Formats: sequence, C-alpha cells, structure tokens
Amino acid sequence: MIAFEGVRIAWAGAGRDAVRDVSFEARRGAMTAIAGPNGAGKSTLVRALLGRAALAAGRILVDGADRVALDAPAVARRVAVVTQREEPAFPLAVREYVALGRFPHQTLWRRDVGADARAVAAAIDRAGIGDLVERRTDTLSGGEWQRVRVARALAQEADALVLDEPTAFLDIAHEMALFELLHAIAAGGQAVLLVSHQLNLVARFADHLVLLHEGLVAAAGDPGMVMDAGTLERVYGWPVVVTRDPAVGAPTLVPLRGGRRSAT
Repeated sequence: MIAFEGVRIAWAGAGRDAVRDVSFEARRGAMTAIAGPNGAGKSTLVRALLGRAALAAGRILVDGADRVALDAPAVARRVAVVTQREEPAFPLAVREYVALGRFPHQTLWRRDVGADARAVAAAIDRAGIGDLVERRTDTLSGGEWQRVRVARALAQEADALVLDEPTAFLDIAHEMALFELLHAIAAGGQAVLLVSHQLNLVARFADHLVLLHEGLVAAAGDPGMVMDAGTLERVYGWPVVVTRDPAVGAPTLVPLRGGRRSAT
C-alpha cells in the first residue's frame, strides 16, 4: 500500500542526511511501526509522505503510484495522517472538526451528505469520543485532543492510516485502547503505519517493526527479531535487557540503571 524505496532526504546545512537508503513497505492488513531515538528520521518520513520534505533520492509509492505524481486530494483519499503536532487555526466544535476528515471526498459540485454523516458517526464511535462531541477543540486536554484527531483521520475512510506518535499525552488505558483500535483496523484490511517511541506496545501489537538509527534502517522485521538487546543498546546508547511479557509472550524492553553506554 505504502512503499518507501531507497529514500534519501537531506536538510540544507545539516551534517548528515536526515534519512538515507530507507526501504520498507506498509502493507494492507498489517500494522507497521517505525521506532528509533530522537532525530533518527521517523517523522521526516511522514513529512515526505505528506509532500512536506523533498526527496534527494528514491521514491514513495502509494498503491503503486509515485507520490510526486499525486496531488494532495488524491493522497488524502488514500492515506489519512495524524501528524505529531497540529493546532486548528480557530476553535471548532469537536463534531465539526471530525467532519473535516470528509473534505477529500467532497468537491464543489458533489457531496454525499448521508455518507459523510455515517462516516463521522462511525469515527466518533470507534475513537471513543462520544462524550466530547459538543465540546470545542480549545477546551480539550492533550489526551482528548489526540483522540479527536484520530477520529478525524478515521472519518477519511482511507485505505491507509499513518500516525506520528499518536499516544502522546494519553494515559495507560487510552494508550491500550488506541493500540487495540489500530490492531483492529489493520485486521480489517487497512494499512496502518505508526511512528512510536512505545517499543513495548509496538512489540505487542505490530506485525512489522522498522528500527531507525541516524537516518538508516538498523533492523527491520518481526518485532521479536528486531527487539534484540544488543541492537537496541547500540541504537539507543543505553544498557537494556529484553525479556518476555508474561501475559502475551511479546518481547519487553527493560532499560537498566547504571549510566549511559556510548553507542557503537
């Protein structure tokens, strides 16, 4: 569904490429996670998908079509994105904000009001924000705002859902609820591409994990393979132990006390 092929992105004046030679796929019916330390290039890949970062090499494919050949509405009908940071230009009622997700499906001459209403209602229900719909966006807490933004993306009814750190500001219950929702969306046949620092949750829910380090793919594959203590210590520069989650058997990262190790 979404494929990064040999992607290289360079910022003017930077000492190294933001990302280089990055290749992986986010397939339909699977949750693909991108992880790595701060500055590894995770959000840069999302910006490139949105057309906000130019490629120095490689290409990004959406349903087999080169991203640069697609205009913004065409991308939005295929891919719904929840970026890391966003603030509306002016306050809206939550229901109205979620309804913005229907914009890619509307034209000056065509609008299916019934389909829009059904999609918005379904998104509100799936995101669990029914108690927020009469509120204004400027009255929401950080966690409430995150959930509302996810609802707007669900209202787009795109074939792929891309999220950059969607659990920021969420408590444990809402983190788990969101990951359960994303897992269900992927199981339903959509592609889910997730940028996250929550390695332990990623290991429990993701089908494929891409670990970035200094703009390069340090490891990629099944989370059980990527969650290797030696690899994680090298990437994060900190001593760790990888154990097994007693509830589900997924690999679990435990950072150790005792000081920083230099990454090699």
